[in-house]
Amino acid sequence: MSKNTPNQDEAIIAEEDDGIRLDRWFKRHRIGTPHALLARWARSGELRLDGKKADVSDRIATGQKLVMPTPPVETVARPARKGRPLTDADVELATGMMIHRDAAAMVLNKPPGLATQGGTKTDAHVDGLLDALKFDGPTRPKLVHRLDKDTSGALLIARTPRAAAFFAKAFSNRSARKTYWALVVGVPEIQQGEIDLPLAKQPGSGGEKMHVHDDGLASKTRYRVIERAGNSAAWVELQPLTGRTHQLRVHMAAIGHPIVGDGKYGGKGAFLTGAISRKLHLHSRRLRIDHPDGGAIDVSADLPEHFKMSLDSIGFDMLLGDVGIEPTNKAAPPKSALKAQAKAHSKQIRKARRGERRGRTADSKPTDFVGKPAKDKAKAKPKPGKPGKPVKPGKLEKTAKPAGKKPSAKKHPARPAKPA
Repeated sequence: MSKNTPNQDEAIIAEEDDGIRLDRWFKRHRIGTPHALLARWARSGELRLDGKKADVSDRIATGQKLVMPTPPVETVARPARKGRPLTDADVELATGMMIHRDAAAMVLNKPPGLATQGGTKTDAHVDGLLDALKFDGPTRPKLVHRLDKDTSGALLIARTPRAAAFFAKAFSNRSARKTYWALVVGVPEIQQGEIDLPLAKQPGSGGEKMHVHDDGLASKTRYRVIERAGNSAAWVELQPLTGRTHQLRVHMAAIGHPIVGDGKYGGKGAFLTGAISRKLHLHSRRLRIDHPDGGAIDVSADLPEHFKMSLDSIGFDMLLGDVGIEPTNKAAPPKSALKAQAKAHSKQIRKARRGERRGRTADSKPTDFVGKPAKDKAKAKPKPGKPGKPVKPGKLEKTAKPAGKKPSAKKHPARPAKPA
């Protein structure tokens, strides 16, 4: 989104541009602006990010405010370089991804392995297919956010410049809500929580890898364990509260539960054996965002085949996936959601108890439902009437009445009274 004044131009950095260099932003959005002109603006302090002097090599982040001089007319009017011609297969791929379409927006279900934007040695990407999705729109559709190449799922496309500016603002002010599904190695100790770890570009990685760093940008992710497979794996729901590069992948690896298939951040420990695919198991399941014409867009994207097969092979119940993370400071969830949560909790307890019974022997101690040995009960106090501590001299010992029924009169007849 941009705003013009007589002598300067302003823009809010959209999520699709998070982490790129400032000069690359100009190549995308101010086509034709000479690099020498950018360098001169930077030296003179006319390029500013959030009020601070910026350099052309600076990395930009979602939501930052960029201020720059109004460029010469000839640089704006220069036409963009045309991409490669689309084949019938390209058109079929593009139209086959579409799961929502209206006058202002489209939502695609991006398959894993397809990049969102082009780059070095990247010819096939969503941005290069958008000409096939123009239909009757006034302009070429425009990306307003992005997904990693190996991440699948819901991807929003703006069909008009007005819609693009509206959606860019929604992503920058965090009013858009994205929900991801992931299969992770191991099981988080806390069923539902928030990861708050700052992220920064990892030195020496060329800006292609992130890591947790105290001086990094604030990064928050909410998560919920949907279902678990013993202690080996868990199906989780993730909601990024900020939009950093690779945020979900870095955060899950940082707490010791890398996303299955994410060798970049989880190393060899990010893979499971058996029938589980080695592909990345991260999917943009649901996208909710306000619509520029009123109302809202709320779209869910089906899982890719490899992810679905992995969940099936483990035995996870797909009906549990859409219960959702409990909202904060909002009304109580509906009864149907609570019922599904209770069902999931009971199922996990039954699984744990089945494992307990299999491993129990005649000499083993009983365990509780999480597999921990049950605590020994306190020793019973001595029954009344049994000898206790010795009585001190000079004090009478109180004796308890014998337990049991009262003596029967038949067994113990009363003695006759003595004559007076």
